[in-house]
Amino acid sequence: MARRIPLSFEFFPPKTAEGMARLQQVRSALAAFDPEFYSVTYGAGGSTREPTLAAVQALHRAGCPVAPHLSCSGDDTDGVLDLIDRYREAGITRLVALRGDLPSGVGGSGQLVHANELVALIRRHSGDHFRIHVAAYPEIHPEARGYAEDIRWLGAKFAAGADTAITQYFYSADAYCHFLDACRAAGIDRPIVPGIMPITNYESLRRFSVRCGAEIPRWLQYRLADFGDDSAGLHSFGTEVVTRLCERLLAAGAPGLHFYTLNQAGATAAILRALGQAESA
Repeated sequence: MARRIPLSFEFFPPKTAEGMARLQQVRSALAAFDPEFYSVTYGAGGSTREPTLAAVQALHRAGCPVAPHLSCSGDDTDGVLDLIDRYREAGITRLVALRGDLPSGVGGSGQLVHANELVALIRRHSGDHFRIHVAAYPEIHPEARGYAEDIRWLGAKFAAGADTAITQYFYSADAYCHFLDACRAAGIDRPIVPGIMPITNYESLRRFSVRCGAEIPRWLQYRLADFGDDSAGLHSFGTEVVTRLCERLLAAGAPGLHFYTLNQAGATAAILRALGQAESA
């Protein structure tokens, strides 16, 4: 039996009752792998504030450990503090603190700008109540001016009080390993959990990767494109590729795996079964 891997699963907030019902089905299916927590994203500019709250509350009521995303964009400091208070009063004990996509004109009217400022605000306001997760970028944030600068920003988030980092997804184990080495050389010794994106649709993955700055290796792009309309073949190949990636990451010392599920259970569950993770009854 393979050792148990610390796991977490990310969802986006549904906007309809039907979507929420489907999410609960996905959550129930993935619960069989005994995750440490589920996270719920927060749309650009705070666009999903209420749907995020609703999804977090639904998961929490179901007895699930949940980590809401909280971003600098979209809310002024008072709005952020209101969300922090609501989560604390509800018994939530984890947060994912992000800069988020910045709308034009940020920085005025008491608005936070950087993720390390958000982490510091949470710590000043709530002490050690929350375990705080932040973002990391093995292939470097698309807006970063350099590799070393991006690592300094990650160090600033940890210095402000973050506990753990979750990375953007990637398909190169070497990128993660080199990033870990650079972080350690910079004095960063906190856990950095790789983010894992299952492969289910090449065109969607290609478009999303362009927007977020994640690289699909050239060889992988051509292999995926060759499947065309053969979705079953692409799913099988995608499961094999991502499973091998996870195996390399775990062998290199990754402290766990964080799956970007896209509110679907099948692809993530297939990878976990391939990794030897048993499902509970």
